[in-house]
Amino acid sequence: MDALTSPSLLGRDDEIRCLAGMLTAALDGRGGALVLRGEAGMGKSALLARVRESAAGFRVLEASGSEFETELPFAALHQLCAPLMDSLTGQHREALEVAFGLASGKPDVLRIGMATLELLGGGDPVLCLLDDAQWLDEASAQVFAFLGRRLASEPVVLVFAARRPWARSRLDELPGLELRGLPDAEARALLASAVVDDKVRERLLAEARGNPLALLELPRAGGFALPDVASVPSRIERSFQDRAGRLPADARLLLTVAGADPTGEPQLLWAAAAELGIDVASAGVEAEASGLVSISTRVRFCHPLARSAVYLAASPAQRQAVHLALAAVTDPSADPDRRVWHRAQAGTGPDDSLAAELELSADRARSRGGVAAAAAFLERAAALSLSPELRAGRTLAAAQAKLDAGAVDVAAELLTTFSADDPRADLLRGRIAFVRNKSNNGPSFVLNAARRMTGAAARDCVLDAFEIALAFGRPSGVMDAVVREARGLERGSDALEALVLLADEGHRTAVPLLRQVFSGDAWTRHPALATILAGELWDTEVHSLVTGWLVRTGQQAGSPFVLRLGLAQLATGAVITGDFGKAVSAIAEEEAVADAVGMPPLRYQRLHLAAFRGQEQAVLAEIEHSLREASRREGLLVANTHWASAVLHNGLGDYPAALAAAREAVAPGDLYLAGMALPELVEAAVRCGEMDAAAKALEDLVSRTSPCETSWASGVAACSEALVTGSEESYLFAVRQLESSAARPHLARAHLLYGEWLRRAGRRVDARVQLRTAHELLSGMGMEAFAARAAVELQATGEVARGRSAQATDELTMQETHIARLVATGATSKEVAARLFLSPRTVDAHLRNIFRKVGINSRRQLADLFSSSSA
Repeated sequence: MDALTSPSLLGRDDEIRCLAGMLTAALDGRGGALVLRGEAGMGKSALLARVRESAAGFRVLEASGSEFETELPFAALHQLCAPLMDSLTGQHREALEVAFGLASGKPDVLRIGMATLELLGGGDPVLCLLDDAQWLDEASAQVFAFLGRRLASEPVVLVFAARRPWARSRLDELPGLELRGLPDAEARALLASAVVDDKVRERLLAEARGNPLALLELPRAGGFALPDVASVPSRIERSFQDRAGRLPADARLLLTVAGADPTGEPQLLWAAAAELGIDVASAGVEAEASGLVSISTRVRFCHPLARSAVYLAASPAQRQAVHLALAAVTDPSADPDRRVWHRAQAGTGPDDSLAAELELSADRARSRGGVAAAAAFLERAAALSLSPELRAGRTLAAAQAKLDAGAVDVAAELLTTFSADDPRADLLRGRIAFVRNKSNNGPSFVLNAARRMTGAAARDCVLDAFEIALAFGRPSGVMDAVVREARGLERGSDALEALVLLADEGHRTAVPLLRQVFSGDAWTRHPALATILAGELWDTEVHSLVTGWLVRTGQQAGSPFVLRLGLAQLATGAVITGDFGKAVSAIAEEEAVADAVGMPPLRYQRLHLAAFRGQEQAVLAEIEHSLREASRREGLLVANTHWASAVLHNGLGDYPAALAAAREAVAPGDLYLAGMALPELVEAAVRCGEMDAAAKALEDLVSRTSPCETSWASGVAACSEALVTGSEESYLFAVRQLESSAARPHLARAHLLYGEWLRRAGRRVDARVQLRTAHELLSGMGMEAFAARAAVELQATGEVARGRSAQATDELTMQETHIARLVATGATSKEVAARLFLSPRTVDAHLRNIFRKVGINSRRQLADLFSSSSA
């Protein structure tokens, strides 16, 4: 009996209980997702059928991945959502229409995910069944993974069935269940209906290895084969092919059409069949009678292997005719890309006109965010191109699209057709090496490309190399190589010229040009580099300018990379200015975006916050994690980690550890971070009695800060100078400068250092004033380690400092703190949900936890709590 019509599922009691439990929980508003994995024939599709039959009270939506549509963006999502589209309005409907090609615009995966969440979770319980998930297009898989992590407070169940072998997928992060072969007793029971002798039965049991479909189909395939002659899935496919082969020619051809069309739309099937001259009435009856396919509101094969089996059984000429027929009946205005894809599948040789159509489809796919589809169209267009120049251009475009889609190895393979002296290929090779990060040759490829370019293109290329080099840091020597290359180019007045001046003549010459760079908008072409260059100016306003542009652009353009970079920089800027609550919120938002797109969160801003807060165990765990990550990806993460460690240990008063970390942080000479670590090095070296090291670090610090002429730069340098020279005037000047800057943590530390110096000079009364101010500032900001240091110093003067009292908000997670702060400002659950890519139900669930932790029961009380706390 076929899996499609099987009345029982032997040996799957645990799996059925698991799925039934998910349905019960969803009826109570606690949804979830599950990925069923197993080799072909293990019963995944049968389990989907069982859960469909058991879903009383649920609206059931179904979709499936297709081998023909793995490159078409949002193809599976469209199958799933199409029946509900009329229930959506406003921005959410617009987001899905853009994704499905029904409206112009660039898809934003985050907005599409939120729209789908509202669509599915807005009413009665919903069960979503997705078969053949191993063939989901990447865009749909990304949205489904987004949904799967956000259903804890929704009446929605997502169940996927995916065949082994299973390539890495966005769905890997969701809960999974592996289907194994049936136990011996259940396998025998399933085979009992087959008319075979005992010897054959034992051989079939051994060969099937508990695979339910194999136990059903192998007897039909003519008994058994010698061991290891063919895999079980292959033999099952042959069984399906044998059944199809016994059908009349028209019925076989109809099955081939059904196998070639991934949409499962009966109207398209009948139209294509008519185009081929098939007698649809009799062919449809024969095809359904075979048990291989069911045709009603949707065309459904009895098993995914049956679909591939009947398609592959057709001759190449038949498959070509089928795809041409499907292309002919596909609406060219409503679905031009699927139409041209069918034409491409039917192509047998070079065809410039078809290649041009594929290129147009690539443009449309790219505009919809379908970089994987764009790459597939371009790769096929290149193969069909007669002109060598067009073929080269399309291959390069395909390689870039493959790289953008994350198919790095495929992109590299496409580039093997190019000669080593093609600058466009070298530029791509450099970017591929950067992504792979297996060596430091990425910048060298980019520099090779730059050498064969001129003018602005060459300068942009070298700036690309700079950004890549920053990922590796100076120890690898690539930064010096980039600078050497830049020296040979025409002189300019841009960021590249400023970088060369920084390397050759130092900050005094380079800073004026750096300020000029930020007076225009050219820096926006290299935003990651811009964040580093802004730090060289010791100017919180310039840093704010860059951060604001990144956040706005990321939100408006729907670019997760730019938005995450902006939020991370927002957090770092908030740490520098002492607004730790703002930093917590920015970190929580960056983590929400990272989670929404299935990426690990950025870590350096967490390091900065943890170090300034001085929470030792949390910081050390964060540092350990970051160093482990940094061992795989050298460069800025290493410097960030050592800088954070230096700040932490200076706060704790462990000066030898701070000195060691600060030396590691400044050793590579990385832009921005080396300068920021120098004050830590000066303080630790002075406390350790290494005055020569302190003096040298001070000299380096002054050379970096004095040309900047900002109160922050002047104050930090003056404070370090006071430490080395013992000049009271320098301490007073540092305090005055930092009072007029936004860098409140440095101001608090200047008061602390001045107070410590006064106490050691025996001036207890004066010391108390400075130490009391330092303690109030440090405690108020939550710089616990430095505040404890100030308290100890105050006690030494004869005054007891009041410690920071525990606050109700201390027990909240970063996400809970961010939600609480937003709600405290009057934001509704819906507004918070949109900002954090959650559903309103999930936000309300978080609020219930927040209320319980802080001991309140209303939003008004939450507003009062945050207005009186420094969280």
